[in-house]
Amino acid sequence: MKPRTSGANGIDHLTINPKILYFGTPVVLLSTENDDGSANLAPMSSAWALGHVVVLGLGGGGQSARNLAARPDMVINFPAAAQWEAVERLAPLTGRHPVPAHKRERFRYEPAKFEAAGFRPLASVHVRPPRVADCPLQLEARATHLRTATNDGFVIVEAQVLAVHADPRIVVPGTDHIDPAAWNPLIYNFRHYFGLGDELGHSFRSETSGRTPLG
Repeated sequence: MKPRTSGANGIDHLTINPKILYFGTPVVLLSTENDDGSANLAPMSSAWALGHVVVLGLGGGGQSARNLAARPDMVINFPAAAQWEAVERLAPLTGRHPVPAHKRERFRYEPAKFEAAGFRPLASVHVRPPRVADCPLQLEARATHLRTATNDGFVIVEAQVLAVHADPRIVVPGTDHIDPAAWNPLIYNFRHYFGLGDELGHSFRSETSGRTPLG
């Protein structure tokens, strides 16, 4: 029997120990540069932004972490919700050769990640790795700090955003604002894919609160 804790509202809560803590975060497709100058493309779901700094959580044994340790340039691409199947085609692939021991049962080596997923590479402006042309939102960035998370084998990357590229259809015309009524990011919620639901409200700091939701 799971232990319970009583709340002030009379609802008991279970004390649990989840294997993962993916509480509904955006999916990112991370473009990095391999040793031979080719591009690696990896899906990930541990990313958050503070101002123009993006913090990424990567598996320490993956090709993305290895690439960023040697070459700090990257592109942080954000797919839309409707692109989840293309993202999932990337999920069982790795750019590491040979495949690390802990991945061999469920992953296979694939050097041509863009082609495997059906995505198109697009030249970046400020960094060497390509953007994903099909993603509505792309952030060119450069890693400024990498550190290994204690005991977990993860690498935490701080990246400075150099440029933001957005599909015009998700930008409020005549502004630099992403239109939240038009942008529907792909969300990774405990290893399931979701889009956004109906708008519930907005922050008092919103600069786009007068927009009418599309569709």
